Amino acid sequence: MLERLNQALEHLESHLDQPVDVAELARIAVMSEYHFRRLFSALAGLSLSEYVRRRRLTVAGAEVLADERTLLEIAIRYGYGSGEAFARAFRAVHGVGPGPAPRAGAPLRSQPRISFRLVIEGGSSSMEYRVVQKEAFRIVGKRARVPLVHEGMNPAIADFIRGIAPEELDRFGALADQEPAGVLGVSVNLDPSRAEGTELDYYHGVATSAAAPDDLDALEVPAGTWAVFASSGAFPQALQYLWRDVFTQWFPANPYQSRPGPEILRTRLSADATEADAELWIPVERIRS
Repeated sequence: MLERLNQALEHLESHLDQPVDVAELARIAVMSEYHFRRLFSALAGLSLSEYVRRRRLTVAGAEVLADERTLLEIAIRYGYGSGEAFARAFRAVHGVGPGPAPRAGAPLRSQPRISFRLVIEGGSSSMEYRVVQKEAFRIVGKRARVPLVHEGMNPAIADFIRGIAPEELDRFGALADQEPAGVLGVSVNLDPSRAEGTELDYYHGVATSAAAPDDLDALEVPAGTWAVFASSGAFPQALQYLWRDVFTQWFPANPYQSRPGPEILRTRLSADATEADAELWIPVERIRS
């Protein structure tokens, strides 16, 4: 999988002066466009669109210094509709405008080309998982729109959960009738970039076949395949590392790709809320060779 990803990035690099065809990159990598974006962000630590922007402005910086084309020609070549838009983007990356850049000693910043490789750490370590086929079900509970937080406690989610009255938890908790069991944290409708601060819909609810009462929120979940991972450790760090490890370790080593759908987390906290046992459900589909 990593070899195919690198082939896609080679194609991208040779077409930086053309509109990005994510569908073609995904085809080269032999995966869905949805999974290509997800996997790239997880492995690279930045979104595909941000990487493309930085690479284009890195190459454009070299062309500005060469002084063989006008600034407008360079701007148009790398997808900017005007010299002003190019100058703003150039300054945001390089810290200096393209006009002063050719002056002797003007410092520019470079986004290195990314390539992926497998690094074996702790050969005896492994990730335990199971693959589950589920019929359609629904999540019933309470919903909030919250920002994405990569590390540490998410204050918006914590405040949202504290605002749910105990009797409300008991009421929708009683509707749970299938796996994943108990009250769940469900994330859906995330921004494709997965950038910190972008928003998502968060449900605090249960998996059920029951109809939702009118005063509760419901999310319909189609039938499909799920990869299920278990984790124990410090809360919330171990849970966030689990998400990271699934995309940086498990997906590159297995013939599956993520598919659109909610990501479901079942958490059991210790009495002092410093440790947690968790089960993470990720919607997947098998990659056909």
